[in-house]
Amino acid sequence: MTDPIQVWLIEDHKTYGERLARALNRLTGIACPRRFTACEDALTALSEHNAPQVLLLDVELPGMNGIDGIARLRQLAPRVAVVILTVFEDDDKIFRAICAGAAGYLLKTSSTEDIATAILSAAAGGSPINPTIARRVLDMFSKANPPRKDYGLTPREKKILQLLVQGQSTKEAAAELQISYHTADGYIREIYEKLQVSTRSGVVAKALKEGLVERP
Repeated sequence: MTDPIQVWLIEDHKTYGERLARALNRLTGIACPRRFTACEDALTALSEHNAPQVLLLDVELPGMNGIDGIARLRQLAPRVAVVILTVFEDDDKIFRAICAGAAGYLLKTSSTEDIATAILSAAAGGSPINPTIARRVLDMFSKANPPRKDYGLTPREKKILQLLVQGQSTKEAAAELQISYHTADGYIREIYEKLQVSTRSGVVAKALKEGLVERP
């Protein structure tokens, strides 16, 4: 039997946080054993316990805000997928969160089912983004229109990059290209190095901003 995906929640709204944690714990394949009201508490816990696979993070928090907390959290747990879960949908917060290394961006209006789907996607290496936010991201990057670069990507790397932008996980990309997971992961690591990024969301953001692939 597969172990459930471990999720931590950083949310200062007591009622919402408790309700969401209970809802997630009722689902098969997901466990939310820890809930915090501040980034500082989660940072302390990360130094004492095994990191979760996915961390749901609010933006406006007492003390350190969520966006500033992303880098600190990923320093202690580089492999954790941080998914922003917030009421804010202004361009500045979206852009800053993605640039800071967030794997995804969801609104609190999302249903439990949508949040669960996003958790599964993030744990598999995907970049779950609320559809409304995704359109805003595309619009932001389309306005940037910087000079196009090549970065020395091979045709196969460009194809994999296109699949990542479409939201596919490493496993899904490998299946579509009929290659092994290990081979696909190797291509993705090479793409990270060539684009000088360290996260899936960073790859997607840079690819869209610089026009390296076709927009989905």
